[in-house]
Amino acid sequence: MAARGGATINSMVKSRLPNSALLAAVAFLIAVPTSLLAGVLAGIRPDTKLDRILSIGSLLAISIPEFIIGVILMMVFATKLGWFPSSSILLPGETILGTPKILVLPTLTITGALFAYILRMARANVIEVMESNYVRTAILKGLSMRKVVFKHVLPNAMIPTITVIANNVGWMFGGIIVVEFVFAYPGIGSLLIMAIDTRDMRLLQSTALVIAAIYAFANLAADLLYGLLNPRVRVGQ
Repeated sequence: MAARGGATINSMVKSRLPNSALLAAVAFLIAVPTSLLAGVLAGIRPDTKLDRILSIGSLLAISIPEFIIGVILMMVFATKLGWFPSSSILLPGETILGTPKILVLPTLTITGALFAYILRMARANVIEVMESNYVRTAILKGLSMRKVVFKHVLPNAMIPTITVIANNVGWMFGGIIVVEFVFAYPGIGSLLIMAIDTRDMRLLQSTALVIAAIYAFANLAADLLYGLLNPRVRVGQ
């Protein structure tokens, strides 16, 4: 592709994409296990104090825009406490892995909304499965709650949750545009913002195409995994 400012568009995208992938991967690895665990705990024991706290907290996390969460975290942990840098700008010669503190606040910002979405979906699915006849039968047979949850509840409750998780994988590459802009994080999202500001149509098309491709592949992976977990949707069987 044509050069821009001494660097080709391909090289600019390739240099930024791993940074966004790292940020998304860290947020994903933190949010998914914790949200699934919280959703299962809330779904098994609905209307308890823990369930109400998690439900209200997740609702607030979904309702508040990411840039507001990012600014609040910046004011508390960067400005007031001074624990982490308020900006993720890299100096010449620095790398993200060499300065991991710049990952903390952007990761927490993304994790909040991601955690809330997955938690609410997992909770709703667990409650629905817990009320099914086969789960009630398993409980009446004398199976321990642990066996009921791992053998009957989780396999069935996680099937629709996978779609939400996969959709959020695509969202993390598209939605982190705002987060990267707030923290000046050197990722594909901030590159897209730069392309818009400079009216660079080729760079804008390239970054948008990369984000759209990741979103499409994430949904394809969700469909394939859905088929593996649910034999009823497999084609030709």
